Order: sequence, then C-alpha cells, then structure tokens
Amino acid sequence: MALADDTEFKLIERLVRRDEHAFSELVQLYEGRVFSLVLRFLGNRAEAEELSQEVFVQVFKAIGSFRGDSKLSTWIYRIAINLCKNRSKYLKLRRAHEAAVVGPTELRASRGWEDGDGASPAAGAHAGQSPRPDEMLAGKQLEQIVQRSILRLEPSFRECLILRDVEELSYEEVEQITNLPAGTVKSRIFRARAMLKEMVERELGEKIR
Repeated sequence: MALADDTEFKLIERLVRRDEHAFSELVQLYEGRVFSLVLRFLGNRAEAEELSQEVFVQVFKAIGSFRGDSKLSTWIYRIAINLCKNRSKYLKLRRAHEAAVVGPTELRASRGWEDGDGASPAAGAHAGQSPRPDEMLAGKQLEQIVQRSILRLEPSFRECLILRDVEELSYEEVEQITNLPAGTVKSRIFRARAMLKEMVERELGEKIR
C-alpha cells in the first residue's frame, strides 16, 4: 500500500522525530503486507511473526537514514527481504545440524510439517463460492505443493518470484527492493517460474499447461 507523496513525507518526518503514534500508524499500514511477504519467504508462521516484528524494529531504528530515493513501502520491503535472506540462511544451517544429530525421520516427527503453514496463493479467492469437498482437497493439495516448491527455490530466485508473482509488484519495484539490474530481475523471475513449474509437475506426476 503506497501513500500519497505528501502524506508519506509527513509520516516520515514524524518517524524521524521518534513519534510513537507515527510508528503505530506505520505498523497498521504495512504489517499485513510485510507478514505475508515474510511468511511466503520462510514458510513458517512462528518464524514469520517474529521476523515481521523485527522488520518494524529495524525500520524505526534506521528511519533517519532513509534518503527518499524510493517509496517508503519499497524501503520497508527491502529491509524485510534482507532479514528474510539472513534468517533463511540461519534456518538452513540449523536444520542441517538438527538432521545430523537426530536423523531426518525423527526431525520431521518432532517439528511437524511446517511447509503447509504458509498462506495459500489463492487465499481468500472465490469466497462466495462453495466448491465440492473433493475439489477443495485437490486445490489445497496443489497449493501446498506450490508453497513447498517455492521454499525449495534458492533465496535469490525466491525473492524475485514472490515479489513479482505473489505480491504483484512491478518489475521496477522489484529492482529497487533487490538492488538488482532490470535484466537480472527478469532473468531470475523467468528461471524461477521454470524451476517452480518443473518441481510442481514432478510432484503431481503430470505436465501443467
């Protein structure tokens, strides 16, 4: 959600002055989008809740360094993505250590299947319709396969795919958030879509048109 330029400028001024009411307004404006982004990236609700809070702590601490060369929302997303990538690296190392200690079967049983924690790509869609139970089950299974596959993408590809195809940001916004050239962004999105399609087809055992 982007604010009008004058509204955003005034909000930033208040944030720089450490206005607590301005910070509360900022959280109310952006917490939903930030949580959605972090949840998609990490695939774990508990981790996403914790990291989303950290995003706003970092925003409040660093607001004085915001130069205004992008939208405030773009800058917030950049902070969120950087924290996600750092947390993703940490979680990967932690899981590797846990697997080495207790073994993959015991690890899976102790932690549960968390990849299904993420919000589905079609969450909230067609709310007025009442699909048959078998259709609902099939749709849910496909959503979980897609979410698991997204989480298997390398973070550098995952971030571009989520920002463009899930958050529906423009290519220009993705470039600003990731600090990547236009050609690199488009190439990574193209390759991420191809890899995602291949992984989903492998799990489904059939081709997707």
